Amino acid sequence: MSGGFEDFAAAFSAQKTTVDSIQSLNLDKVAVLGGGPDARLIAALCLSEGADVRLFSAYGKELEALRGGVALRGAGPVGSYQVDQNDTPSIKTSAELDSVVGDADVIFLTGPIHKQRTYAMVLADHLSDGQVLVLAPGRSMGALETRHFLNVGGATADVTIVEAVGLPYWYEANGTTLQLSEAGQVPAATLPAGRSNVIAALQRFLPNIRPTLSIMQSGFSDGSALVEIPALILGGVAMGDGAIPVPMGATPLPENQTFRALIGSEQASVIASLADERRAVASRFGVRDLPSTEAWIDCRAGALKGEGSRPVPSRADARAMLRDGVAGSLVPLLSAAKMAGVSVPVTEAIIALVSSVLGADIAPTGRKLETIGIVANDADEARTILDSISKGGK
Repeated sequence: MSGGFEDFAAAFSAQKTTVDSIQSLNLDKVAVLGGGPDARLIAALCLSEGADVRLFSAYGKELEALRGGVALRGAGPVGSYQVDQNDTPSIKTSAELDSVVGDADVIFLTGPIHKQRTYAMVLADHLSDGQVLVLAPGRSMGALETRHFLNVGGATADVTIVEAVGLPYWYEANGTTLQLSEAGQVPAATLPAGRSNVIAALQRFLPNIRPTLSIMQSGFSDGSALVEIPALILGGVAMGDGAIPVPMGATPLPENQTFRALIGSEQASVIASLADERRAVASRFGVRDLPSTEAWIDCRAGALKGEGSRPVPSRADARAMLRDGVAGSLVPLLSAAKMAGVSVPVTEAIIALVSSVLGADIAPTGRKLETIGIVANDADEARTILDSISKGGK
């Protein structure tokens, strides 16, 4: 991350906290909602730290695929992690939500945005005071959307929602085996704000998360889509890429086929324009200490080769990234921009381009301030509402 973000995080960590926020927090009972690669990764990471891990999925195929265990290779806690074993620590699976989340200290909401929304809606009747809900990754406004759905569902428990912008590892999934490479530091924030003990406790499982003052800071710091989408859709002869040149007829080495290699000077130029628009909107909401464009690229694209390099996704995974990137990162920015009266033409163009690529209008499915309870005439009014929510107000 940029020096500005690091300075911001350091200043936050040095702040005086309330008695409640400095109390130690044990997150020994973990619930993971979802059965995809990100859910398997989180479950294995938590088990590696000695937690009691339960995983919920409503899909029989996901649960059946887990029977052989989860294998982590490459970076991180390499090893094979058992599933549903009684004589050894293992990930316990279930298709019954209440049995998984009932006594959990922390609940991870994983998967694409539409699944995270579903989990938030069905959790309202199952939560207890003190539980922690983590969206990983939460992208932009994930915590606000989760709070909205919990309120709609009638939830009354005093819970902490955590918006973590990314996971600690990039992964390449081959069945239940995940090949890992280490990802960079990412911002995270709590709702309500000020519960720094929660972020500190979660670093046991997500060591790369760094605290920010509020979900507005973490949300605007989300550089996922502004890096990933141009890298994935703006290629070809006209734009080139950032790959290491190879002689005509030669085949690039596997270690040189990385996500970072998809980004050449032209893609970087589009990324810079998207980043400038994000900063312009953020400033209207009082958020000015965002990463530099180069830091965003370093964080989201990984290294060009070797350790810390991010694998190139499959076509199916890439399309899922496009869908979630628009719905969870670009549409929220566009929503905030319209409320603030800021023009974001490049962001709008990228949203339209992705919708064309996917053959569906993605914008209506995205997170918008007005659809998650933030109804305001301008940015100043929205900031007042968000400040109240951030402090725990309804």
